[in-house]
Amino acid sequence: MPELNTSAPMSGRVKKLRYLALFSHITLIVWMLIWYFLLPITADYSIVFKLLLFIVPLLLPLPGILQGKPYTHAWASFIVLLYFLHSITVLYAEPSQMLYATIELVLAIAMFVGCSGFARLRGQELGTGLPKLKTVMEAEKNLYEGKHHEQKNSNE
Repeated sequence: MPELNTSAPMSGRVKKLRYLALFSHITLIVWMLIWYFLLPITADYSIVFKLLLFIVPLLLPLPGILQGKPYTHAWASFIVLLYFLHSITVLYAEPSQMLYATIELVLAIAMFVGCSGFARLRGQELGTGLPKLKTVMEAEKNLYEGKHHEQKNSNE
């Protein structure tokens, strides 16, 4: 695998998305700690359950987020969808915790936008973005047609 040029300059837009991802990620961790460990809620979950379900998933990508790694931001976008779903579920099922769930929802959306936007744009800046589908399809077509013609010519 080629070495990435992580020292490539970062545009202002990419920096803003990085800071959005970083701020919302750290704030979401703090918010979930406050919500499930300091605020009075009626659900009696064990401390281990609350840590494993609400805190640990956010801690997994934290080192890569702090370092500004596009790949980590990309998979953190998938992790934050759990918090998006959790907040929507609480909004629907627990009207008494609507404010708490709304805060979680806003932070989850901000983290998703920041992480996915940063991963995409920074990947493009570093030259690690995915090729366009049109290019991939054309390469596959050329590969297939090339093999097909070789087989046809060898059979004749």
